[in-house]
Amino acid sequence: EVQLVESGGGSVQAGGSLRLSCTASGVTFDGSDWGWYRQAPGDGCDLVVSTSSSDGSTWWRDSVKGRFTISQDNAENTVYLQMNNLKPEDSAVYYCAAKGYGLEHSGCKGYWGQGTQVTVSS
Repeated sequence: EVQLVESGGGSVQAGGSLRLSCTASGVTFDGSDWGWYRQAPGDGCDLVVSTSSSDGSTWWRDSVKGRFTISQDNAENTVYLQMNNLKPEDSAVYYCAAKGYGLEHSGCKGYWGQGTQVTVSS
């Protein structure tokens, strides 16, 4: 059974920072594709970032470019989303996704993880 356990969300003021973590079991991030999605109440599910192991590329949503970064700890099978200079429009539930487990579709369904809430106040 695959589980993606997200953590690190919280409430911050605009301009603040948060680092989200996602630890996987049943699937390995190392050498595979992965990413993060987010969904705000009443909004659709938006891909924030996705990585491609085939060419080492990373796709970023325009609205977070220059503010968010990613990293991973293969020994811990954990990926991170560092979010700096947060804005109120970044408020959402954030979900991590792995290839075959939310990355291609259903990223915000919560099938493999509960997501983590990020709230940014102005």
